[in-house]
Amino acid sequence: MIVPGKVVNGDTLPYVDLNAITVFPQVTFSYSNELLKYEKLVYRVRKVYPYAKLAAKKLEIYKRILDTIPTQRARKQFIKKAQKELEAQFGDEIRKLSFSQGKILIKLIYRETGNSTFDIVKELRGGFSAFIWQSMAGLFGYDLKTTYDPENEDQMIEKIVLMIDAGAL
Repeated sequence: MIVPGKVVNGDTLPYVDLNAITVFPQVTFSYSNELLKYEKLVYRVRKVYPYAKLAAKKLEIYKRILDTIPTQRARKQFIKKAQKELEAQFGDEIRKLSFSQGKILIKLIYRETGNSTFDIVKELRGGFSAFIWQSMAGLFGYDLKTTYDPENEDQMIEKIVLMIDAGAL
């Protein structure tokens, strides 16, 4: 195997560029119920985080495609077709999420896209449709306008996501 080298003071030393690693401090809890809550949160985030990442990727792809579609009618047809495809592919899985997982998914979609789910629906389907979806979500205790605050309220979720991305979880 050939390894790149670097000359230092007349000596040739092997040079290997290593990826940066993140060291996470061990999480300690003073009460066992805090540990249980943390483990539940880890489970919930691990379950919904892939959906949030996928949602961000799909949204980016759909926006690029929508930018190339000239007429409003064709755009609406494309959005309806995309919605049907997503419903067929992920509808059953998303419906099986628990209430807590759904709330975390809404937050993580905001984290991944920079927009609330309400804003995404409003942009793609229109204000009236977003209002209807928000009203329906409100009946079940959800708020599509929920934002993500990694510094305060969602600090533990952010740590878990960073650990997942680093491969520590």
